[in-house]
Amino acid sequence: MDPSAQASVAPEFVSPRDAALTRTHHAALTRAGALRLDAIDLLRGLVIVLMVLDHVRDYVHEPAFVFSPTDLTQTSPILFMTRWITHLCAPTFVFLAGVSIFMQRANGKAPADLSTFLLTRGLWLIVLEFSLIGFGFNWGPPLAFMQVIWAIGASMILMAAVVRLPAHAVLALGVAIVVGHQWLASLVDAAQLGMWTQAWFMTMQPGPTLFLRGFIPYPVIPWFGVMCLGYGLGFIFRQAPGPRRRSVLTLALGFLAAFIALRAINGYGDPAPWSVQSSAIMTVLSFINVSKYPPSLMYVLVTLGVSMLLFLALERVAGPLRNVLLAFGRTPLFTYVLHIYVAHSVALIIGVLGGLPAFWYFDFLSRFSGATRGYGYTLPVVYLTWVAVLLMLYPLSSWFARVKRERRDWWLSYL
Repeated sequence: MDPSAQASVAPEFVSPRDAALTRTHHAALTRAGALRLDAIDLLRGLVIVLMVLDHVRDYVHEPAFVFSPTDLTQTSPILFMTRWITHLCAPTFVFLAGVSIFMQRANGKAPADLSTFLLTRGLWLIVLEFSLIGFGFNWGPPLAFMQVIWAIGASMILMAAVVRLPAHAVLALGVAIVVGHQWLASLVDAAQLGMWTQAWFMTMQPGPTLFLRGFIPYPVIPWFGVMCLGYGLGFIFRQAPGPRRRSVLTLALGFLAAFIALRAINGYGDPAPWSVQSSAIMTVLSFINVSKYPPSLMYVLVTLGVSMLLFLALERVAGPLRNVLLAFGRTPLFTYVLHIYVAHSVALIIGVLGGLPAFWYFDFLSRFSGATRGYGYTLPVVYLTWVAVLLMLYPLSSWFARVKRERRDWWLSYL
């Protein structure tokens, strides 16, 4: 997820309708004083809401300990979609991080200053992944579970080197990585790399951590490719509202059309081909059941295509929902770290009240392997718990969003 993105737009013509929305919903400024693009914050806020659902399901849902919700031999359509919709989170966050970096450069941040910020911010995110975040997920002995914060942090460090390149060159690099990663990875057998095996797992393909107990589900290079896409396409989000909407719609439809065409022929682009199932709905689920670890070309196309459509829809969101999404979307790192501890604590409480042993929630990540049935709750309880966690998060996220809006301390850019 991108807990680091700041979305802004250049001075532009604003229609009366857009001006009214801006006045009504208190448009915020970036730390550099540029106008923020609310739709980006709203989209980020929405995927934070979905991310909370995914992690609550991990802690609360009984089948989460037994089988993958995208396993078509065991899942149900509603369970599959509960998991699938959360596939939008990581690529959207990473893509928007790339857009944010482009915005900072376009708004006049010197390349040297931007590189320094990306380097230090990336290192800070990696430190958080191995400390507060890792402990919050596990509540146990040290365990390296290198997830999206690690991938974003490492990608930012790489971006520190490429932001001096023209945006179209960065876009070409992103396309090359997203399209070619699967092919390149297929040429290498990690078992034959010897001392370089760990580096391969950290950069190219998921694998265990050899230096500490844990696992690397987010190798950095394919996610860096997604961040490059965001940077290279960032110019779209600086357009005036009308052209921007047309450009985003074209981008979304292009991504989705490419996904459907490539997926239909079951060719290159995802290591898991789809197949006809016992019913039409399960066949559709097979068609969209794409690979996240690492993100395949098909995965990137369909998730970013859907996210761009959501971007357009969210521009028209008003009222309390808008306020909630903006609070989350403008405090992504704060909300991300906070939600881990809130969700884990709520899961412990309802688990113990339901007769589950408290020890289950400590050293939690190690219990996914070989778990037996009997722990956890049904999907309706998952959804109720999700809503409860969001209600707990909103006041704190709203408070911190106000702090960031009213103050300009340098260290707030790292939170």
